[in-house]
Amino acid sequence: MCAGTLYIVATPIGNLADLTTRARDTLASADHILAEDTRRARVLLSHIGVEARPVSLHAHNEAGRVERVRRWLSRGADVALVSDAGTPLLSDPGARVLRAAVDGGHPVVPLPGASAILAGLVASGLPCVPFTFVGFLPRKAGERARALERIIDARETTVLFEAPRRLVPLLEELAGLVDGAGGEGRGSRSGAPRRIAVCREMTKVHEEVFRGTPAEGARHYGEKPPRGEVTVVIEGRPAAAGVADPEDVDSEAAAALADGLAPTVAAKRVARATGVSRRDAYEAVMRAKRGETGAGGAA
Repeated sequence: MCAGTLYIVATPIGNLADLTTRARDTLASADHILAEDTRRARVLLSHIGVEARPVSLHAHNEAGRVERVRRWLSRGADVALVSDAGTPLLSDPGARVLRAAVDGGHPVVPLPGASAILAGLVASGLPCVPFTFVGFLPRKAGERARALERIIDARETTVLFEAPRRLVPLLEELAGLVDGAGGEGRGSRSGAPRRIAVCREMTKVHEEVFRGTPAEGARHYGEKPPRGEVTVVIEGRPAAAGVADPEDVDSEAAAALADGLAPTVAAKRVARATGVSRRDAYEAVMRAKRGETGAGGAA
């Protein structure tokens, strides 16, 4: 029996002219098209003259679609997967379908194209390599706080998506973590504030890239509420400028404990403030907790 192929097709993120010729041909020849939003997919298909009727595949029905897709592929039918916009599977449904195709031994062919992640990254003015994409942040407060801590502690550039209505709160949270109350760049040994870029409506008529600090971004979008698709790019934590003075590390540790922080949280703050490793910061915190000073364990 001839095995069908699953095509992962990147589609435009706003400008229909960004659809590749290869993607156009694949969508025209596919036996079935899976789409996160069939209405948006029909607009694209109509634009390229394809009359196929797409089948919905979204977060709420993907599990139920897997068996149908498995049957299509086993019968030799070719299936194309598209998301609302951009490259499928990046904060979009389709992982279960992809897994079923791989497990069934069917060919999986990616068709590269537009991506809000890469467009935002290269337009940000921040280092592009290495970078981490985290998608949308968790909604629950505790999970969100931990995710933000990981982003702030990361050395690499971070790219994430955010809803327009939640952009200002996100930037305010980031400002509180990296700028400090006075906006003086807490967390950077050089004193330079952390940089961010907000990339909005990429490839569209109202495309905008805002570059600055989190605090500046919060003020800007507080005055001019954002609309449309938003990608946020966050600079990684800068490397420490030289070796931290052990006394400074101990002093930061004592101050963090005096502020009532738990040891693990205090260690994160000390590491950001001094540039030492999380392990050395935790050791300094524990020394401070025991009332020891000048142990010289941080480097």
